[in-house]
Amino acid sequence: MQRLVAFLEPLATGFGGFGLFLVTFLDSSFLSLPEVADIAIVWLVIGHPSRWWYYALTSTAGSVAGCYILYVIARKGGEAFMRRRFREHHVAWGLRAFQKYGLLAIIVPSLMPPPMPFKIFILLAGVAEVPPATFLGALVFGRGFRYGGEALLAYLYGPQALDFIQHNLVRASVWLAGAIVLVAIVAIVWRRRRGGRPA
Repeated sequence: MQRLVAFLEPLATGFGGFGLFLVTFLDSSFLSLPEVADIAIVWLVIGHPSRWWYYALTSTAGSVAGCYILYVIARKGGEAFMRRRFREHHVAWGLRAFQKYGLLAIIVPSLMPPPMPFKIFILLAGVAEVPPATFLGALVFGRGFRYGGEALLAYLYGPQALDFIQHNLVRASVWLAGAIVLVAIVAIVWRRRRGGRPA
C-alpha cells in the first residue's frame, strides 16, 4: 500500500479534479482500480483543503458517468448479455435482489469498497430496466456519500485520514450500509402501517 501511495501522490497532485474524474470513470466502467480513487481523493484534499467539495464532486461525477456507460450497455444487451459474462446463479440472485430491495440494490454496493462486487449490480440494473432517473439518483446518493465522506474526512483530519481509510474503510462502509438499510426498512414499515390505517 505504501508503494501505491508513493506512486499516486504526484499523479493526484498533477491532474487534480480531472484526474479524479478520469480515475473514477475508468474504475466504474472498463477497468478495475481498487482504492486508487480513495487514496487520490485524500491526497488532493490534504494538499488543497478548501477544494474538498470539488474533489468529492468530480470523483462522484466520474464514477456515475462510468457506471452509466455499463448500465446503457446492459440495458441494450439485455439478460443474454449478462448470462454470457456471469454465472447463471449470480444473475438470478442479482435480479431477485432488485425485485426485492429496489434502490438499495444499487445504493448499498455503491457505498462499499473492494472486494465488494459493484459492477454486476450496475449491469443488472440495466437488465432489470431500472428507470434511468431512478438509477442515477441512487448512484449519485451512494457514490456521493462515499467519496464526499472521504473528502470531508481528509479535510477535517488531514494526513490521519489516509491511515484511517487504509485500515477502516471496509468496516466503516459496512456500518454505513447497514445504517442505510435499517433506515430504509423503518421507512417501508412506517409507510405500510400508515397506508393501512382507515381514512
